[in-house]
Amino acid sequence: MRFAGLTVRDSAARSELLLLLAASLACAIVLTIAVVDAGPEVFGGVRLSHVLLIALLGGALPVGGVVVWRSMGAERRRAQSRQEEITELRRGLAAAEAILQAEPQVLVYWQQGQNVKIAVQTLTTVPGLPDDPAHFLRFGHWLEPSSARDVKTALDTLFTSGRPFNLLVRTTLGGHAEADGRVSGGRAVLRLRDVEGSRRDLARVTDQHHKLSRDIALSRSLFDALPMPVWIRGADGRLEWVNTAYVGAVEAADETEVRERQIELLEVRQRGEVGAVLGRGGAYANRLSLNVGGQRKIYDVMALSLGEASAAAAVDMTAAENVQGELDRKVEAYDRTLDRVTTAVAIFGADHRLGFYNAAYQKLWQLDADWLETGPTDGQILDRLREAQRLPQVVNYREWKARSLAFHDAETAHEDGWHLPDGRTLAVTIESRPDGGVTHLYDDATERLALESRYKIMIDVQRETLDNLEEGVAVFGTDGRLRLFNTSFERVWKLSNQNLQGEPHIDAIIALCRVLQDDGDGWANIARAVTGFSDHRQPIDGQMVRSDQSVVDFAALPLPDGGTLVTFSDVTAAKRYERALIERNEALIAADRLKSQFIGHVSYELRTPLTNIIGFAELLESPRTGALNVKQREYLSDVSASSKTLLSIIDDILDLANMDAGALELKQAPTRIAPLVEAAVLAVRDRLSRAHHALDIKIAPDVELLIADEARVRQVLYNLLSNAIGFSQPGGPIGLECRREGSMIVFTVVDQGVGIPKDQQRSVLERFVSRTQGSKHRGAGLGLSIAKSLVELHGGTMSLDSELGRGTAVTVRFPERGTVRGTRTMSTRWAWRNAHDPGLVVARRRARRRRAIG
Repeated sequence: MRFAGLTVRDSAARSELLLLLAASLACAIVLTIAVVDAGPEVFGGVRLSHVLLIALLGGALPVGGVVVWRSMGAERRRAQSRQEEITELRRGLAAAEAILQAEPQVLVYWQQGQNVKIAVQTLTTVPGLPDDPAHFLRFGHWLEPSSARDVKTALDTLFTSGRPFNLLVRTTLGGHAEADGRVSGGRAVLRLRDVEGSRRDLARVTDQHHKLSRDIALSRSLFDALPMPVWIRGADGRLEWVNTAYVGAVEAADETEVRERQIELLEVRQRGEVGAVLGRGGAYANRLSLNVGGQRKIYDVMALSLGEASAAAAVDMTAAENVQGELDRKVEAYDRTLDRVTTAVAIFGADHRLGFYNAAYQKLWQLDADWLETGPTDGQILDRLREAQRLPQVVNYREWKARSLAFHDAETAHEDGWHLPDGRTLAVTIESRPDGGVTHLYDDATERLALESRYKIMIDVQRETLDNLEEGVAVFGTDGRLRLFNTSFERVWKLSNQNLQGEPHIDAIIALCRVLQDDGDGWANIARAVTGFSDHRQPIDGQMVRSDQSVVDFAALPLPDGGTLVTFSDVTAAKRYERALIERNEALIAADRLKSQFIGHVSYELRTPLTNIIGFAELLESPRTGALNVKQREYLSDVSASSKTLLSIIDDILDLANMDAGALELKQAPTRIAPLVEAAVLAVRDRLSRAHHALDIKIAPDVELLIADEARVRQVLYNLLSNAIGFSQPGGPIGLECRREGSMIVFTVVDQGVGIPKDQQRSVLERFVSRTQGSKHRGAGLGLSIAKSLVELHGGTMSLDSELGRGTAVTVRFPERGTVRGTRTMSTRWAWRNAHDPGLVVARRRARRRRAIG
């Protein structure tokens, strides 16, 4: 404070001076007011107030001077004392600052009503401590989160309640510092110092403890979250900690109950096995069956020894075991399936060793199964096959082998063809597997290639065949479009190949063909057959008469694949020939009718005089007519024999006419075989005697009866014997055999005559065919034909076996029970005419009458 040119520093002096000035000013004010109240003028016109004021000022100035002088002396003394104190304080402050600067630290203080101040920042040995004071108070930027959180919490407590704190904090770069906070003189002070020696070790131990505590907490939380039981045992072997899954597995209430009651998951024997392994310092790992929740489940149990304690875990492998079992069954089924396929399969692992092969593989390469079970590499297998000369012949085997093995690393499947020395062709496929292995497939394509070759040849042959057919062929698919056609189809309908390209529809083809055939019925039927959807498609056929008067036959045949085969044949010329043949056939029928009528009439007309001739000849031979000389008897015998031969021929002709007319009736009855054969032989005995033939008759013991027309069977045997006699040399043997073949009675007549050439054997059974074959026999050619017809009427068969110069064997078979078949040959109209012709009727009646008499 400055007053009258002096500076007053002492507070007490300043107070006295101010009080004195205030008192003087108050006195002056009071006097002035009193003068003003007394009157306006005093002492000869001068205002009294002025006089008083001057007097007051005059009296106050000396007093004030004295006071000021005294105050100035005291102030000088006090100022000198304060200066000395300030000097001392400065020396103390400098010493304090030197002391504070001497120690590496950061000193921060907060004073109420003022901003935070950093008094000292000499700490530079802590990694991560910020150099900029502005960043120091941002603890979260340079301290670890936990340390920053602890410092902020401690400062808040210091500000509110003044509670001091001492913390060990860690920077983000791993440095440690001691944070000390306390309240001093109304200020909050924070000091950071580096830690050394035991405190640094303690900080590191504390950090490690926090880390381990955190890791243990995280591990146990993780173990609690795992679905598999985990437990820890102490040095005494008791359970010290279990997770939630363990509690659930042993059906306990909580972890405390498990520890208190020592509820075990493993059985006693299993715990003994685990303890024995851990006691030897090893790690236990095994798959065990445990009772969990009242059910037996499969677990993989693993245990480790940690000093005196041990930890164990159990992984539920029930589902994996089931899946593995199912996988094993599928793999086994897959292997069995591969063993049944014809394709040779070999699977190599990532190490190029054989892991699997099927039976077809071993059969294909003929390798030893025991050697294959050792898992040889693919290169070793190729070397062994080359030694056995079973691989394709190549110029450079090493290069071929390297190229074959290089396909193992290819991303795409490789296909190749191997031509083996034995002529087989293999289709080889090498395909990589996801596990790094490779699969070899060997398919014997020899037959397939041969089939493909034959198929192509067959297709070419079919194409050539179709193109050379006279019939037009067109194949339509299920959609009604033309799939295949030949050149005859183009020729029949006068179409160009260009019109038929591009698989035209049936409607387009019909439109092209209507130029020659406008009649829609035929093409409509073909279109329905081609495009119809019926489940039961039927073939159709028909005929078209085109505008140019040509005739085309068509047929539509459904194919197995749903398509339709349509054929067209130009039958114009055939129709002309058919008409000519019909006319000729009608003429032949008329001629045959005239011939039959002529034969019937001739036979009837010849039989009457022939009967008279035979009668008169017999009459002349009778002694009643008189004696005859030798020559007359000889002539009469010849006349009688010729007449009987002619009568037999006429009877045969009448029998043929009856059979053709269907009027021949069989009188079937049980007939004994032996008398039947004797009767037939008796009829030819004279001829046998004259030609000196020896007849050998053999009748099987089991042949006794035959249901047949006895007269007709006898006639058959007679004709066969007569044929054998006629074509045998004089004195030649003839055999007649009768035997049984199933339900048939078989008669065989054998001779050793001239025989019949192969080209004439079919014709000798026809009517009126007679060949002497160099013998003297000359007949009408009806014997074998009539015999064949009679046998067939009985439901039997007749066969002929002959060789020129070695004889003939004729065999006839009759059903033992007499099955009768209908007659054959002529039409119903012609048979009716023969049956009702008057001349033939009369002739047949006479023939039956003669046979009955004879």
